[in-house]
Amino acid sequence: MKKEQAIQLDNTTPATKMDRKEKKRSRSLDVQKSRMGWLFIAPFLIGFFLIYLPMIVESMRFSFSELQIQAEGGFRLIPVGWANYSHALFTDPDFVTTLSSSLLDLLFDVPAIVIFSLFMAVLLNQKMRGRAIFRAIFFIPVIVSTGIIESIDLQNTLAQNMEQISGSENGMEGSNGSEILSVMDVTSLFRGMQIGAGVVTYVVTLVNDVYNIVNKSGVQMLIFLAGLQSISPAIYESCYIDGASAWETFWKITFPMISPMILVNAVYTVIDSFTSQSNRIMTYIANVYKGTGGMVRATAMSWMYFLIVVLALALVAGVLSAYVFYQRKDV
Repeated sequence: MKKEQAIQLDNTTPATKMDRKEKKRSRSLDVQKSRMGWLFIAPFLIGFFLIYLPMIVESMRFSFSELQIQAEGGFRLIPVGWANYSHALFTDPDFVTTLSSSLLDLLFDVPAIVIFSLFMAVLLNQKMRGRAIFRAIFFIPVIVSTGIIESIDLQNTLAQNMEQISGSENGMEGSNGSEILSVMDVTSLFRGMQIGAGVVTYVVTLVNDVYNIVNKSGVQMLIFLAGLQSISPAIYESCYIDGASAWETFWKITFPMISPMILVNAVYTVIDSFTSQSNRIMTYIANVYKGTGGMVRATAMSWMYFLIVVLALALVAGVLSAYVFYQRKDV
């Protein structure tokens, strides 16, 4: 009996040894990958803990304190609790108004930017002559909208020139040349379609703001293009063989497989829109910072604005994550 048990153990030993070796190899590979991951993010972690974290703590101290300049030089922080936050919310007459209007604008702009970039990415992903040139043209605003070009854009030079040209050509004073459509035009167009006034106003706002939408869609367009090109052509060929139309292929194949990129672009667009220099609330906080005793109050406003950005990101990520499709790949 002992010999038979030993023979049976010897027969099963090689397979179990191979399984154990494969498990050890996979575990060692995972350990190596995790170590390399920590190695790559080590510069960021070092910079965060040595540079950014002390600045964050100091900023929080400023938001809960009052700044007192010393006669011999330097300054002293006097704790005042929530006084700066209370002043921004209840005493400052413009902060809440500017914040609400800025959030409302971003609520309209973010979906428009994501939808426009997806639409243009689908068009530019088609096989056509000069496709690379068209892609470069749509990405040019991302390159030129930095440095001195961004400063010129912030001063609304283009809008002022368009207004002057429109006024000189039409002989009208007080007309805004940057407005492409008016509410009356869209109302007359959709009069028989039973569309509400809110939708008409939203359409007019988006069309008149198409210049900024195109400028802010370059990075999102590239991300969508990368996602579209990662879809296997065999899937589209099978749909074509089955007789699916282009509309059905988009909603059944392209849109679900591109949904992770929609989440990424939505989060990126929210961050980019909330931190843009053309954002009214950012400009308002910068002006408060330059005022008398405004350093601590601007810091408190910045922290409230930061919390709102975090809540907006959590809301966008939570809503879109429920509809994101992730393709399983068996390795």
